[in-house]
Amino acid sequence: MNTFMWLFIAEMGQDQTKQQIEKGLRLYQSNQTEQALHVWVRVLEKTSDPGGKFRVLGCLITAHSEMGKYKEMLKYALAQIDTAREMEDPDYLAEGYLNLARSNEKLCDFQKTISYCKTCLNMQGTTVSLQLNGQVCLSMGNAFLGLSIFQKALESYEKALHYAHNNDDKMLECRVCCSLGNFYVQLKDYEKALFFPCKAAELVNDYGKGWSLKYRAMSQYHMAVAYRKLDRLPDAMECCEESMKIALQHGDRPLQALCLLNFADIHRCRNDIEKAFPRYESSMCIMTEIGNRLGQASIYLGVGKCWLQQKELDKALESLQRAQELADEAGNKLFSLKVHCLSERIFRNQEKQEELREQVVKFLQCVEELELYCALCGESIGERNQQLQALPCSHIFHLKCLQSCGTKGCSKCCRSSMKPGFV
Repeated sequence: MNTFMWLFIAEMGQDQTKQQIEKGLRLYQSNQTEQALHVWVRVLEKTSDPGGKFRVLGCLITAHSEMGKYKEMLKYALAQIDTAREMEDPDYLAEGYLNLARSNEKLCDFQKTISYCKTCLNMQGTTVSLQLNGQVCLSMGNAFLGLSIFQKALESYEKALHYAHNNDDKMLECRVCCSLGNFYVQLKDYEKALFFPCKAAELVNDYGKGWSLKYRAMSQYHMAVAYRKLDRLPDAMECCEESMKIALQHGDRPLQALCLLNFADIHRCRNDIEKAFPRYESSMCIMTEIGNRLGQASIYLGVGKCWLQQKELDKALESLQRAQELADEAGNKLFSLKVHCLSERIFRNQEKQEELREQVVKFLQCVEELELYCALCGESIGERNQQLQALPCSHIFHLKCLQSCGTKGCSKCCRSSMKPGFV
């Protein structure tokens, strides 16, 4: 067989691969997920085209991510990296590392996420990899937030927004706004926590006619959390119901778990513990299934607060201990701080002085490690709902302190540049 005939057969095979991938996409977009997966797996088994194999692996990665099958997602991401290495194409390799980072982010393996993101960012010089930088920065920001490294998280989110604006990428901007909402929920600036997902919802309304409904669901969920924190419970319930409706329609298990958790927290805020417990239980089933350790820690924290409201102190401590173990596994220090704070209240009620002192010491150590204090007034950040403001270096202060004191530079940066010593 001559060379021309070989090339013709190869091109025909590539066309068939492309057609099958597109067939799977049409099935997936019409919510026929199982049929789509079947088509893509068959393509993966039959195709000898590396480019087609890479693309179909990308489809499988996205589908398994949205279904919450994160271990399967990781398996396909590793296969995609191998394919990219075979092709020796830096654009494919950059995309592969991004998917590998995202897989580890979903599994709460945040150190690996950061490592893969850095690898991806170092692969500069190609058009495609440069376009991926915004998504890489978003994933890195989520990982830093998962580790409670707030300055670096904010720095990464700001870079992601910069790329989104430069590339006119409204989808990326929407996703970053949702992550910033989560960021400010954790630091208890609930005004900003609501502002950013509302901005995301505006982007969906203005530009999202052809987008996946997951963007609307995502913005509604983050709005629901902020409304709950602001004690606007009817608004929180309305947004969460909208998000849950879309999550159920699209089989989005991770979002279903988050909505169930938020429903439970809303019921707890209403002191309706009997309704809260089954919601926590349903959320826990999904969180355990998908491997979201921080989600599980959030549930144990909520359950602990329920037991505390019912003055079941031993049961509350048991739940808080489980939350602590999961937070330690994920490396999240903010959860540890919350556990120590609640445990301190319990031991104070029980008049257990030794245990109380231990929790106070651990709480103060967490505050110091997290640098959760305003360098202008010395008071803590994230203790209660307060307006915050970040400087260009991404260090965070109380807004009122910056307005009243003013600053020509960042006092934290000045302090960190000094040699350590004793005063």
